[in-house]
Amino acid sequence: MNCSRIASALLLAAGIIFTASAQTTGAQSNPDKPAPPPEAKSFDLSAIDKTADPCTDFYQYSCGNWNKANPIPADQVRWARSFSLLGERNRYLLWQELDAASKDPKTPLQKKFGDYYAACMNTDLVEQKGLEPLKPALDRIAALNDPHKLATLAGELAAHGEPAPFFRFGVSQDEKDSSKQIATVGQSGLSLPDRDYYLVDRFAKIRDKYKDHLTKMFTLAGDTPDAAAKEADSVLRIETALAKASMSRVAMRDPEARYHIYTVADFQKLTPDFDFSIYFKDVKIGSFDTLNVTTPDFFKSLNGLITSEPVDAWKSYLRWHTIHAVASNLPKAYFDENFAFFGKVLAGQKEPTPRWKQCTQMTDMALGEAVGQDWVKQNFPPQAKAKMDQLVAPLEKSLGDDIKTLPWMSDETKKAAQEKLSLIRNKIGYPEKWRSYAALEVKRDDLIGNVRHDAIFQRNYNLSKLGKPVNEKEWGMTPPTVNAYYSPSMNDINFPAGILQPPFFDASIDPAVNFGGIGVVIGHEMTHGFDDEGSKYDGKGNLREWQTAEDRKKFVERTDCEVAEYSGFETSPAHDGMTAQNLNGKLTLGENTADNGGLRIAYLALLDTLAAEHKSIDDKIDGYTEKQRYFLGFAQVWCENQTDQSARQRALTDPHSTGKWRVNGAVQNFDEFGKAFSCTKGQPMYPTNSCRVW
Repeated sequence: MNCSRIASALLLAAGIIFTASAQTTGAQSNPDKPAPPPEAKSFDLSAIDKTADPCTDFYQYSCGNWNKANPIPADQVRWARSFSLLGERNRYLLWQELDAASKDPKTPLQKKFGDYYAACMNTDLVEQKGLEPLKPALDRIAALNDPHKLATLAGELAAHGEPAPFFRFGVSQDEKDSSKQIATVGQSGLSLPDRDYYLVDRFAKIRDKYKDHLTKMFTLAGDTPDAAAKEADSVLRIETALAKASMSRVAMRDPEARYHIYTVADFQKLTPDFDFSIYFKDVKIGSFDTLNVTTPDFFKSLNGLITSEPVDAWKSYLRWHTIHAVASNLPKAYFDENFAFFGKVLAGQKEPTPRWKQCTQMTDMALGEAVGQDWVKQNFPPQAKAKMDQLVAPLEKSLGDDIKTLPWMSDETKKAAQEKLSLIRNKIGYPEKWRSYAALEVKRDDLIGNVRHDAIFQRNYNLSKLGKPVNEKEWGMTPPTVNAYYSPSMNDINFPAGILQPPFFDASIDPAVNFGGIGVVIGHEMTHGFDDEGSKYDGKGNLREWQTAEDRKKFVERTDCEVAEYSGFETSPAHDGMTAQNLNGKLTLGENTADNGGLRIAYLALLDTLAAEHKSIDDKIDGYTEKQRYFLGFAQVWCENQTDQSARQRALTDPHSTGKWRVNGAVQNFDEFGKAFSCTKGQPMYPTNSCRVW
């Protein structure tokens, strides 16, 4: 339910229900044995704040006591009742598996991921090695004597698993022919969370602190203070120029705006001073004649920078990105300075995340389907998968019924929408076929080497797809992940095993709570196929208009209502000289549409399910009707606390609204909520006028 985008880093692919907070990883000492975290309840009566009026602020009513009793842990920037608690539990269970494999592996695969984890945990060796693992890359950068040789250097760095940060390059599905896998290239090159951090006046103090951080890191790497300051100036100047050249996150949400097929020869004309043929050769991609250039203007600007910036500036920029990319896995002095800026200043995190959490996450990212095989055996039995299949079916029916009765949509478009719905594929739990990691080299005494080998392994895996049939059964998330996503090019919904447990799904609890939890998640992902972005793809995953011109006009009128509504929601109040921060209704439009649609679809599915069981939506449990428990179950998924810094950063970078507005925004657009809690028409949660797309 993290509706960020998955699959290729180049494509804003799919709807994810929840964007995990960016955390600075790893403490620099091995901790004592971690304690098991508490399990999250599926439904928590004690979380409810009965001093609040549900018709005025349903989020406060549903979550007020939980939020008060659960301050943000020092190693977090956001603490959510569902995602955080379940994520911590899954991470702990995964840690147990990795820790055991690092000490006494039973299979060759366990030895591989056990060694990866062990190398990460060996901070004494990290201290001993210092910057030595980076020396080959830093030597290559130091040898650069002409900016026109940047392509050669970038290719050499990439070939060895080092970052070549100017752009992102890979293979992804063709947006207009989803049966093809094509080369794709797009903008990159920034270190701060968003282009606005470089360009907007109110981030001037952050930029000053960033420059100080750059200077300190260069000093740690051996520069004199004066030389470090000069290098910092160069990095900030180049990144600012790249930020100006970059498309905004809102602009990138339009799939047409990021689809530009070029011949290789014509693409090269955009950057005559950067020879891409050298880079393509070094990364060992197969032959291709055309590619998708997601951001052509960015490459024109990049070429201008190559000719205008001196060679020493480029050396500083590349040196910085080489160090920054692995700063959390360098000696303590580097780690601490990295955390001081990216953790404390940018996110408001008080303490570093414990090392065991960092290493567990790193191993899951590198060998997710190796680790996941053992994890699902212990934590996701076959009957759990079968129960999820049973939940999906009524939601598909509900969405189909919703489409049939939409008052604004013509019969012609309804037919096309029904066809797309019928073609959505469901992937539940884990892949049918596990990936092979035979080609990934792992050494127990080489953390940075393992990171580089993983980068090469992942790149080769991606580039090998060029020209091959699309693997419709491939996953973009690992099994323990607490999340879900929809892929428009695949037209499929994906629910890893990690999210299919309490508090999202609990076989022992009443249907209302399950439909308010995992049911809304499923409905959310289905609705992504019909949000402002997903609705531009047909049932086969091709970027193609299937609505009539009049229906598209009506659709946009309804999504514009949501844009205006959510743009009025405040996420962070004015304080300490900072202006108030509101949501960006255009950035969050897809997620808001999915939240609203998911809430409605799951409710309709609940009604059908209760009817089949000869139960009523007005039956009471613990003093609440099933209708009320449905909305409470939904709201309690989003109980959360977060730092002010995190809230402000999310408002710029996260396509999801914050928990409060995911709850209040959705329920105030659904009249059944107002009826459930006997609200008076015109109250905040039961307004006279509301927004509805699906």
